[in-house]
Amino acid sequence: MRIDQLVTLAQTALEDMKAKDVVLVDVQGKSSVTDFMLVASGTSHRHVNSISQSVIDTAKAAGVMPLGTEGQTGGDWVLVDLGDVVVHVMMPDARSFYDLERLWNFDVAKAAE
Repeated sequence: MRIDQLVTLAQTALEDMKAKDVVLVDVQGKSSVTDFMLVASGTSHRHVNSISQSVIDTAKAAGVMPLGTEGQTGGDWVLVDLGDVVVHVMMPDARSFYDLERLWNFDVAKAAE
């Protein structure tokens, strides 16, 4: 699957689960780990877990096996590694504290636009 298709797939899964403030961060050439990060917020721990599970299920249904997940037991921050795209689903407090968008300080575009 092409990277743009993978980004769209993950964005759609986030939107379908009503994730808040979805942002796409382009880290191509700036990270050896991934090319894009999607950062989104959930309204509760259950919502964060449901959103991340939807990303996992949607990817698997499209034939993309996630390379790994982290944080599903806590629910403050769940990371879904899809290889070229890493999805971060966070509670607003954790998102504000870690401020990944500012940390990377690169081309940030609203993914929901």
